[in-house]
Amino acid sequence: MIPWVQLDSARTPDGAQELRLKRRGDEFSIMLGTNELMNSRLSGSEEALARLSCERIARRKRPGILIGGLGMGFTLRAALAALDRDAAVTVAELVPAVVAWAQGPMSGIFDGCLDDPRVTLREADVGQLIRAEKAAWDAILLDVDNGPEGIVYKGNDTLYSAAGLAVARAALKTGGVLAVWSQGPDGGFTRRLKQAGFAVEEINTRANGKRGARHVIWIATNQA
Repeated sequence: MIPWVQLDSARTPDGAQELRLKRRGDEFSIMLGTNELMNSRLSGSEEALARLSCERIARRKRPGILIGGLGMGFTLRAALAALDRDAAVTVAELVPAVVAWAQGPMSGIFDGCLDDPRVTLREADVGQLIRAEKAAWDAILLDVDNGPEGIVYKGNDTLYSAAGLAVARAALKTGGVLAVWSQGPDGGFTRRLKQAGFAVEEINTRANGKRGARHVIWIATNQA
C-alpha cells in the first residue's frame, strides 16, 4: 500500500481550521481536520452539479455562470464540457492555497481548464460576488462546503440562510438556477429554498457514477 504524503496545508479563512493537501501515488485528497472534503477519484456528484445546471440553461446565448469553490476542478471541467464557446464562467475561491494547489501539484488533474478563455478565476468570497449585482447570472453553482452549512468557513452560513437565498435569487436572471451540492439531505434547506420563492428539485446522485456515497444536489429555479 502506497502511503499518503502531505504536500501542503493552509488555514481556513477564519483561521480556525486547517486544510491539508495529501497525495498517494496519482491520487489526491483535500482534508479538513479528519474529514475528507474531496478526493481525485470521486468526481461524479460534482460533475452532476454542473451537468444538471447547464442542461437547464442550455438554450441561453452567452450564459454567465458563477461557481463557488474551485476544489479539484471537477465542476468547472464538467461545466466547460457542457457549455458553448460563448459562455462565461467565473470561479470564486476564497482560499489562495487551493488556487496554488490547482496551478501546482494538482495541475495534471485540472488539465489546462483554468487557461480556457471562458474562465475567470477570482480569489474572492462567492457571497460577495452574488451580492455585487442583481440579475447578473444564469446559474450559480455552490460547492463550497459539505452541504448547506458553513463547515469550511462559518461565514458561508449566510449563503444558506433565508436572507442569503433571497440575495441569490435576486442575483439570478429570470429562469436562472441556483445549484447546491451536499453530502446528504437537509429538509430545512429545502424548505428555505421554497420559502425564498424558488421552484425546487432535490436530486440524489452518486459520488462516483453508479457507485459510492449518495449525495444530494438542489436545483432551485428563479421563476419570477
